[in-house]
This record gives sequence, C-alpha cells and structure tokens, in this order.
Amino acid sequence: MSVEEPLFRIVRGVPTVEELAALVGAIAVRSRPAVRPTPAPASVWARSGRPVGAALTPGVAAWRSSGLPR
Repeated sequence: MSVEEPLFRIVRGVPTVEELAALVGAIAVRSRPAVRPTPAPASVWARSGRPVGAALTPGVAAWRSSGLPR
C-alpha cells in the first residue's frame, strides 16, 4: 500500500475555505500551458467566394460570375 505525497501543505496559519479555494484556483491556472494553439486556417470552401467590396456587374449570366473569384 503506497501513501501519496500531497500536492501542497499549509505550514503556518489556518486558512479559510475561500482562501484554500483561491490557492487551488491559482495553482490550476498556472499549471496550464502558456502557448495557445493557433487556429487552423479556413478552408477554401468555408471562405466567402466573393471578396468584401467587390462590385457586382449586371448583365447576361451575372449570377454565375458573382460566385467566382476575381
């Protein structure tokens, strides 16, 4: 039977439940990795087919060219 070592111990004073909760929360936040993963770039299908601000031109088959990249 093995006895596990505690993660931390109080060596002086009598902390309240709120103080212990704040200490555990601070330790949990500090144990996270500091670098956030970079988001994956949007695929061609997820991006808009027409750039913002592109003018639509009226005419025959204009509906077809409105979805094509320029």
